[in-house]
Amino acid sequence: MIPWQQAWQDALYGPAGFYRSPEGPAGHFTTSTHPPLGAVFARAIAALADREDTGMVVDFACGRGELLRALHVVRPDLELVGVDVVDRPKDLPSGIEWIRAAGGSAVPDALAGLADVLVLANEWLDVVPCQIAQVDDAGVLRVVLVDPRSGRESLGAEVDREAREWADRWWRTEAPGNRVEVGISRDRAWAGLVEAVGTGTVVAIDYGHTAGDRPTEGTLAAYRLGVPVPTVPDASCDLTAHVAMDSLPGATLQSQHDALLSLGLAVEHPPVELAHSDPARYLADLSRRGAVAQLTDPTGLGAFRWAQIRIG
Repeated sequence: MIPWQQAWQDALYGPAGFYRSPEGPAGHFTTSTHPPLGAVFARAIAALADREDTGMVVDFACGRGELLRALHVVRPDLELVGVDVVDRPKDLPSGIEWIRAAGGSAVPDALAGLADVLVLANEWLDVVPCQIAQVDDAGVLRVVLVDPRSGRESLGAEVDREAREWADRWWRTEAPGNRVEVGISRDRAWAGLVEAVGTGTVVAIDYGHTAGDRPTEGTLAAYRLGVPVPTVPDASCDLTAHVAMDSLPGATLQSQHDALLSLGLAVEHPPVELAHSDPARYLADLSRRGAVAQLTDPTGLGAFRWAQIRIG
C-alpha cells in the first residue's frame, strides 16, 4: 500500500505509464483541443494570442499536438511549441517546435525565460497527481493509501503540517469520511509554469471548483476509451481529479463559456438561404455552430474554469 499521489504518478508517467502509450490521450477521451472541436478552439486561441499581443504559443501537456496542428493551419504566422512526455510525433508539421517533459508537475528547464508568449495548459492540472486525504472517525485528516494492482484503499498516517495548513485554508472539513484532494502539487505546478515566463500570459483550463462548491467525497476518477472504469492506478487508464482553481497563486478565474464569448465565439445559425446559394458553406457553418455550442455549453465544456495571469 502506497500513497495515492505516488501510485498516480507512476501510473500516468512511469516508464510504462498511461500517457506514454502510442495512441495518446485522444485515443481515450476528447477535449476542446481535439477534432472536430479543435479547429474552432484554435481560432479562439489565435484571437487570444492577438489580444495578448504575442506571436508565440506554447501548448503545455499538448498530447500529440492536436491543437498545434489546427493552429498551424489557422495561423501559420504564429511560432508554435508543444510540450509533452513523449518524443516529437513524426507527422507533426516541421514548423512546430517540440520539448519533451518528465510528466506530472515538472516544468522543463528549456522553457525558462519565455518572452512575449501565450502559454496554454489545457486539462493538465487535473492530471498532476496530488495527495488524497480522508477524515477518519476521530476527525483526523489522514493520507489515503492504495494498492496499485487492485485499487484497494486504507488510511495511513496523519497528513503533514503543510497539507493540514493547505486544507485548513482551502478545503476545510472535519466530517468523518470526507475527502480532500490536497492541491499543493497543482499550486506548485502552476507557479512553475508562471515562473518560466518573463513576459506574457499563462492560461490553465480545467475541471475545477472553488470554495463555494468543494466536493465532500472528492473527484478522483478513472477513464479508459471514454468510459468510466474502476479507479485503479495500474497504468491501464487515465486518472484525474478536479482542481481547486481558487488556490492557484495569482490566477484570475472565469468560465470557458465567458472566456470564449469574449474572444468572439458565438452560437449563430447560418442564413437559411445559404443552403441554396452555397450548400457546402452552409454545412460548414452548421458544423462550426455545433462546435461552438459544445465548447461554450454551460453544463459541459463551457463550465470549465480558465485560470489566467499576465506577467510583466
